[in-house]
Parts: sequence; C-alpha cells; structure tokens
Amino acid sequence: MELADLLTKEQVVTELTATDRWEAIEELIELLVSNGRVKSEHRDAVLSVVKKREISMSTGIGFGIGIPHASTDLIDEVTGAFGRSRNGVNFDALDNQPVTLVMLFLVPQGQFQKHLHTLAKIAKVLHKKEFRKLLEDAEDAAEMYQIIRSSQEG
Repeated sequence: MELADLLTKEQVVTELTATDRWEAIEELIELLVSNGRVKSEHRDAVLSVVKKREISMSTGIGFGIGIPHASTDLIDEVTGAFGRSRNGVNFDALDNQPVTLVMLFLVPQGQFQKHLHTLAKIAKVLHKKEFRKLLEDAEDAAEMYQIIRSSQEG
C-alpha cells in the first residue's frame, strides 16, 4: 500500500492551523470526517484511539515528520490524511524538532501486517529529503497530491 493509495487531494491540508500534535491529529481526523472516510458519530472514538497510540510513544520520527496512526474497527479500509505546517508543530519528536509534514493513517482492526507495511512505506518515502522539500514548496493541495502520486512511479 503506497502513500497515494490512502489519499485524495481533498485529504491533503496545505496549512495546518495546529500548533501541537494533538491539534494536528484532531485537524486531520476532522478532514477524514468531512470527506466521509470516518463517520461523524465515530469521530471521538477514532480520535481517542489515535491519541492513545500517540501517548504510548510519539510518532514524530524526526526530520520534520509525524506519522500518527492507529487500528480501529470503526473503518473498513485503510485511509489517511496529510497535512503540512510551514510554522512547524510541536510533536514531541524524537529529534525535538518541529514537525512540518504530518501523515495520519488508520487501519482496520486486525490487519497488523498491513498496518506495519503501510507505516514502513510512508516512513520510507517521507525519509527522502528531496521528496519532503517538494512537498514543503508545493503551492496547493493539488500539487502536493500530485507529488505524492508521482512518488510511487519510477
């Protein structure tokens, strides 16, 4: 499962308003709700499971990257939302640096292998400095989504 498989351009935020990881997670889950990827009545439960995972250990993996994620039985397919913050978000990251790129994803309960595989794929592509630079410099969500789509080609 590639990064672009989890997203549509409507699931990309070019400027997160969040200042910390909790706000960023809420903002991205709200985006999934508004795009019909998470039912509105499940918003709080999904938020709770992502926050519980985040409390156990920050998903701020360094290099300005945050990958909050969780498994839940409230969704039927893997989905995600991507956000950029030009100012940076305090994510309690491993390198203590602000996070500028946040990829939240959710995996249906019981799909442990898919969860690990998806996390590894996302981390691998976001670890590429040139890719992160392209995303940081993109003008809008459509351009960011196109960069993400083209990252799977070649």
